[in-house]
Amino acid sequence: MGKTYDGITARLRAFIEAQPVFFTATAPLAGDGTINLSPKGVSGSLMVLDELTVAYLDFAGSNAETVAHLRENGRITLMWCAFDGPPTIVRVHGRGEPVFRDDPRWAGLVARFPAVDTGAHGLRAIVVVRAELIRDTCGYAVPLMSYEQDRDLHAKRFAREDDESLNAYFSRKEHVATSIDGLPALPLPLPASGPRKAAEG
Repeated sequence: MGKTYDGITARLRAFIEAQPVFFTATAPLAGDGTINLSPKGVSGSLMVLDELTVAYLDFAGSNAETVAHLRENGRITLMWCAFDGPPTIVRVHGRGEPVFRDDPRWAGLVARFPAVDTGAHGLRAIVVVRAELIRDTCGYAVPLMSYEQDRDLHAKRFAREDDESLNAYFSRKEHVATSIDGLPALPLPLPASGPRKAAEG
């Protein structure tokens, strides 16, 4: 049986932050708009900030559907599922906001992710989600799988970019500044990234 929680408990937090992958789901307001579902990885790129707030790092990529949908309406669902250990699925339904580099909150939020080399991954936004509904379910049908390690391809690809070349990369992509449905997505050019923070070894 599923259970609803008033906040992210210590047990839920430990489970959420231990998962190597999670999923985000968003949609535009238009009834015929494109629903988006994205997998997210990179160890340490998601943190529970408090009992009702989760934040994750939004890295360089070929699309920015999640950012566009959040800028339009804020609705988002995050999901984690256990691929080992007890069968569990956790969902956080809430309202999200992309925080960009020129936001006064940027430096404080980046500091909450000490284990990630943000420069290597072309960090473009931090998504902050305020939970409105927190639930877990059994996850009996989720397969058992073994986590080996993070892929290093993303970091290798974007570590060689600076702000100028990253902006050029984004500008060449059809659905970074605007979504598939034409909604405003990532504001370009990106503000300067500031000093690079290296990952802890």
